This record gives sequence, C-alpha cells and structure tokens, in this order.
Amino acid sequence: MPVVTIQLLSGRSKDQKTKIAKAVTDALVDIAGARPQGVQVIFDDVEKDDWANAGVLMSDK
Repeated sequence: MPVVTIQLLSGRSKDQKTKIAKAVTDALVDIAGARPQGVQVIFDDVEKDDWANAGVLMSDK
C-alpha cells in the first residue's frame, strides 16, 4: 500500500488536488504495479507563515 504525502503551500483548489491525486495514483499503478485501491495520497497544506526558503518566510516574498 503506497502512501504518498504531498506538502504544498495552501491555496490549491479541490479540483487541482483531485487531478494531482489521480496523476500520482496512475503513476504508481503504471510504474510500480500498485493497485489503485491501495494508493493513499495525503495533502499537507502549509501556510506561507510556516514555510521558509533560503531563510525567508514565503509570506515575506
């Protein structure tokens, strides 16, 4: 049972997440031979105040 956690900055729509989950599931089925029912995709939405890159919060960019 593959479990994939995807961390994204908050703000993606439900439609975008649906398309991402389908693409990730399809890739694991096609490449790894996983069963679609066994693929778990977890979205971890992170606020811009909680994510920094190169020492700068994303909310400050």
